Amino acid sequence: MHPILATILKRLGLGVVTLTIVSAIIFSSISMLPGDFGQAVLGQAATKETVAAFRKELGLDKPAVVRYFEWIGGVAQGDLGTSFSGRASSGVDRSRPVAQLIAPRLQNTLFLAGVTAAIAVPLALFLGLTAALYRNSLYDRSVNAFTLTTIATPEFFVAYVLILLLGSLWPVFPSLANVDASTPLGERLYRVALPALTLTLVIVAHMMRMTRAAIINLLASPYIEMARLKGASQSEIILKHALPNAWAPIATVIAFNLAYLVIGVVVVEVVFVYPGVGQLMVDAVTTRDIPVVQGCALIFAATYILLNLIADIIGIVTNPRLLHPR
Repeated sequence: MHPILATILKRLGLGVVTLTIVSAIIFSSISMLPGDFGQAVLGQAATKETVAAFRKELGLDKPAVVRYFEWIGGVAQGDLGTSFSGRASSGVDRSRPVAQLIAPRLQNTLFLAGVTAAIAVPLALFLGLTAALYRNSLYDRSVNAFTLTTIATPEFFVAYVLILLLGSLWPVFPSLANVDASTPLGERLYRVALPALTLTLVIVAHMMRMTRAAIINLLASPYIEMARLKGASQSEIILKHALPNAWAPIATVIAFNLAYLVIGVVVVEVVFVYPGVGQLMVDAVTTRDIPVVQGCALIFAATYILLNLIADIIGIVTNPRLLHPR
């Protein structure tokens, strides 16, 4: 078997094991939360017998180990369970499958992440390349100072500053990103402008600094010096010699930041009341809707692990020692 294929298969196996461990951590963490869903729904006036019967109906009376394996078995078959929301003591069950609740919210979250990535990735590459070309100049120092400031500032604070500036003082964009399935694409892009700008400011620094460091490191290589001695222009050195060899670390850090982007939308979605998975998860925590919380957390974990696997695979594929083994 080719070394690169064997390494990728090992990474995939490790990803499955990691996701299994994370699922156990998610389930145990939620199970150890204080309070009781049955008591919260039925109220303090409910008798112990009523609460016990309600817990039995929901399956919460079973041991935690049994409930975990039932849940993970359903997940393996594509069933994330049924939401507790809609269940009441009246006996009328209006609950919905967790997958049905998450699906439209996940589309919204991926749309926001996609818009952010379309802005942040080219911007980070441009800033990183130009900062490397004009190293130690006023431009380089200004870009580094600005990006370090944004990365050191919490997302919610950046969001509130943008709301104050672009949503209140100068009302350019709406401060609430309330969209639905019927919202046209142009209107949707307009409403997610502030959330996308917030996430862009947060993640662009990582990618920009990695791009800058990779280009600067390569510009000091002997083959770059040889290209200069042959009379190659600065643009030819960057585009034809340095950048192709810098793709591996750059692509890896982009994949890592996209993984962070999908997870980091939770705070931003709550601030802008954006109907994504993050907002759904926060609402589910408020109402103690355990299956929805578990489903959202598992999707976030799976997305993060998948994008990290992609980053690892990109690093492997672009490694000449693995591509051309002796």
